[in-house]
Amino acid sequence: MGQFLKQIYASLIGSFAGLILFFVLGTSGLVLLLIAAVLTESGPTVKDKTVLVFDLSTQISDTQPPSTLSQVLSEEPTPTVTLRQVLDAIDKARKDRRIVAIFLDGRKAGTSNGYATLKEVRMALERFRAAGKKIIAYDVDVSEQEYYLTSVADTSILNPMGAIEVNGLNSQPLFLADAFKKYGIGVQVVRVGSYKSAVEPYTRPNLSPENRQQIKALLDDLWGDFLNTVEKSRKVPAQKLQQFADTKGILDPEEARTAGLIDRVAYFDNVLEDLKQMTGEEKEEGLKTFRQIDLPAYAGANVTEAQKKSSRNKIAVLYAEGAIVSGQGAIQEIGGDRFAKELRKLKQNEDVKAVVLRINSPGGSATASEIILREVQLLREQKPVIVSMGDVAASGGYWIATGGNRIFAEGSTITGSIGVFGLLFNLQEIANNNGISWDVVKTARLADLGTATRPKTKEELAILQRSVNQIYEMFLDKVAKSRNMPKERVAQIAQGRVWSGEDAKKIGLVDQIGGIDAAIQEAANQANLGDDWEVEEYPAKRSFEAELLARLLGTEQTKTALSHDPLTVEFLKFKKELTTLQTLNDPQGIYSRLPFNWSIE
Repeated sequence: MGQFLKQIYASLIGSFAGLILFFVLGTSGLVLLLIAAVLTESGPTVKDKTVLVFDLSTQISDTQPPSTLSQVLSEEPTPTVTLRQVLDAIDKARKDRRIVAIFLDGRKAGTSNGYATLKEVRMALERFRAAGKKIIAYDVDVSEQEYYLTSVADTSILNPMGAIEVNGLNSQPLFLADAFKKYGIGVQVVRVGSYKSAVEPYTRPNLSPENRQQIKALLDDLWGDFLNTVEKSRKVPAQKLQQFADTKGILDPEEARTAGLIDRVAYFDNVLEDLKQMTGEEKEEGLKTFRQIDLPAYAGANVTEAQKKSSRNKIAVLYAEGAIVSGQGAIQEIGGDRFAKELRKLKQNEDVKAVVLRINSPGGSATASEIILREVQLLREQKPVIVSMGDVAASGGYWIATGGNRIFAEGSTITGSIGVFGLLFNLQEIANNNGISWDVVKTARLADLGTATRPKTKEELAILQRSVNQIYEMFLDKVAKSRNMPKERVAQIAQGRVWSGEDAKKIGLVDQIGGIDAAIQEAANQANLGDDWEVEEYPAKRSFEAELLARLLGTEQTKTALSHDPLTVEFLKFKKELTTLQTLNDPQGIYSRLPFNWSIE
């Protein structure tokens, strides 16, 4: 019996050891295969007469989002590229004799990129076209955002079953006040600024007059830029485009061609034949296609020695993308403590001669914004700091921008929103309705000031309002000093109001209209670097080993197709609205933030 048990025990130990060995070898093998693939991959070869393909469904962000294991093992490339990768690839293609044209491919879902981002990409495409190279655009269902970009093309082609949307822009905020009231969730607000509308989804069933006014002004600026841009490229009068928006909304292919918005109506196979004639045929997985390279691949392929720029003088581009939160923050948030540490590193790095602070943020925690601003100011004492605003740099995003030597924005950037608010929820009614109650024992009358189990008293609201007022006054002081304005003037243009980049320049909140490349050049000029400099991006990318480990252990994000079902779209908006509440972690409960999830369509 004893021998039998020993054999069983030995067998179990052997099996267990075998499983461990299998797992280790299997995992090691996977890692080695991935390493080998990376080390041996030299990138695609660019042949003569190649077309650079720009998939219009590509999501363009300031920074590359975190990768997951599913993306590593997938044959599909990550559908997100950074703005600087796009701009650099287009500018590199402009000088590359092997690239004869750019193909703007709109066969997939439409773009969700902001107008400020699209403006920078469009300007790069204009430079490409000015160099004498062709741009061909093909699409099926074209939104205003897509057409804003593709109207730059020499030849614009629309599928016979397609359409072009020309019906103007709209913003449709979601309001939850009545739902909160129905279910017994109490909401109280302390704020400064009649335009500080971030609290309105929780306190009103509709837009306030002030909020309606600022949204209308912003949309008018964006729409005006759209009309003027299309008029310039397609020679279609802005008045005619406005007439289409007021009377038609959607143009079928023949209407669009007759109006001059497109050049041809054709199927993709017709376009494919034209591209083959331009480049020659290539075989790809048994199919005959045209000689091509997609934009993300080209961005890292075959950089010649002449295109490489190496210098000990570094211009650091530091990305501030996402909501501003206290503490370390998540990967796609701007954690005040974590970001402040990055700024201190740049200050101590002797090779970094200037810094471009790229802001793409709706704001957030007032405390975290001040922590970041302080480090920006200390950095500026030693090195030039140039601010570059992306699609949005408002509220807390503008707060941290005040530390820069100079502020750049695109005309369609959303900025300003100089205001402060506190949002106070309580669960008393919904809890009492379900048999839940609280009692309290305290050593002072205000000991439970921070509780969410009951509404705040008038005295408590007054205390919190004083705090909000103090921080608002601090905000005004910082803007007045930064922009060299009287505080009274700042107060007139503040009040939480949102401005377009174009209007922000007119009223003195922005120094210059321009994109990230213009900001980088300004940083070089202020640091007196001449042409002896190169760009480094921060936060620094992880090493390959760290990236591989992060990808292997990363949480898989389920990839879902975009839904056009209106009900599903509205539920997703509701989910996004509630998710935003998770970023409200300021220790004082005071925020400088844009209206939640403000989207323009």
